[in-house]
Amino acid sequence: MVEEYNEQVFISNRFGKVTSKRIIYYRKKDWFSGGFREDIPLKHITSVRIGKKRHIREGIIFILLGLITIPILIGIIPLVFGIYFLWGFPTVVINTAGHDLSGSMRLPWQTKDAEEFVDVVRNQIFKE
Repeated sequence: MVEEYNEQVFISNRFGKVTSKRIIYYRKKDWFSGGFREDIPLKHITSVRIGKKRHIREGIIFILLGLITIPILIGIIPLVFGIYFLWGFPTVVINTAGHDLSGSMRLPWQTKDAEEFVDVVRNQIFKE
């Protein structure tokens, strides 16, 4: 833990940073947008959850396209995208006292980062 402006930093990863007083979080971040940085005081957070966002229809379409075009070797690319869409993207959603839901989505293999971020936030908002 590092001291930063009288705050202890508990975790800093792809989803954001959790300190003893606030979280620094990138709202609405996904593949095509950098998202918006938000500093939320811990006392304003009412809940935090993790989910998976899957794109079933797109995944099936890409897999079928990949299987059809695999003999030309171009099919590997849509096949990989189809697998990613079915695998699912970890999403962290934070709810504040004003009922503002803000989510952040990352790549499928970053689920462990999402779980760690959510665990640390829960520990901070529900500590006794």
